[in-house]
Amino acid sequence: MPMPSTARKTPAPADAPDLADADEANVDERVYAAVSKALLSGKLRPGTPLRERALAEALGCTRGAVRKVLARLGSEKRLVLEHNRGAFVPNPSIDDMRGTYRARRIVEAGLVSTLFGRLEREQVATLRKHVQAEQKAFKEGRREDAIRLAGEFHMLLAQMAGSDELISYLQRLVSNTELYKALYDSAEAASCAPREHEQIIEALTGKSLDAALGVALEHLDELEQRVIAGAAAEQEVDLATLLNGGTAAHHGHGH
Repeated sequence: MPMPSTARKTPAPADAPDLADADEANVDERVYAAVSKALLSGKLRPGTPLRERALAEALGCTRGAVRKVLARLGSEKRLVLEHNRGAFVPNPSIDDMRGTYRARRIVEAGLVSTLFGRLEREQVATLRKHVQAEQKAFKEGRREDAIRLAGEFHMLLAQMAGSDELISYLQRLVSNTELYKALYDSAEAASCAPREHEQIIEALTGKSLDAALGVALEHLDELEQRVIAGAAAEQEVDLATLLNGGTAAHHGHGH
C-alpha cells in the first residue's frame, strides 16, 4: 500500500519551487510598483534616502525583497545607489537633465522620421486609445499614473518602429525624464501632455515630415523648459533656507 501514497506525494517537491518563485515574483512586482508610484508622485524630494527597513515594514515584505527592487530601480537610473550608504532619490544637476533631454530629442526625431506616413490604421487606433487613458488619469487626479502613461506613449512609438535596441535605450531616457517631471513639473502644466500627444498622432499621419518633427520636438522642448525652471526654483529655495540658518539636507547628494 505505501506505493500509491509515495506516487501521490512525488509531484509536491517539484511544484513547490514554482509556487515559491511565483510568490516571490509577485512580491517583487508589488514592491516595485509601490516604490515607482511613490517616485512618480513627486512627494519624495531629490536626495531623499530610501531605507530598506522602513520600506520592508511599510510594504509588509522582507528586506531582501526591498533590496532587490532598489537594485532594479538603480539599474534603471530611477534611484541612485551609493556603496555603504543606501538608495536615494536622484538629485540631478541641470546639466544632467539637459543632456538627457538632448538625447531624447535625437532619438525621437529619428522615431518620427521612421514612423511618418507608415503607421497602420490599427497602430493609430492603439495610440489614440492610449491618449484616452492619459486623459482619464489626469481628469481623475491620478498624477503618478498620468506621468507613467505619458512615458508609455513614447515607448509605444518605439515598439512600432520595431527595434529592441531602441526600446531598451529609450526606456532608460524615458525613466529619467518621467522622474524629472514628477520632481519639478507642476501638476497643472502636466495636463497638456495628452493634448500634445494627440497633436503628435495627427502630425505622424499628416502630409509634412517637417511639421511632424516640429510638433514632436516642441513637445520635448516645452517639457524641458518647465522642468529646468522648476529645478532652478527649488534650488533657490534651498539656498535661501541654508543661508537663513536652516538645513538643505535633501540636496546633500549632488548627482
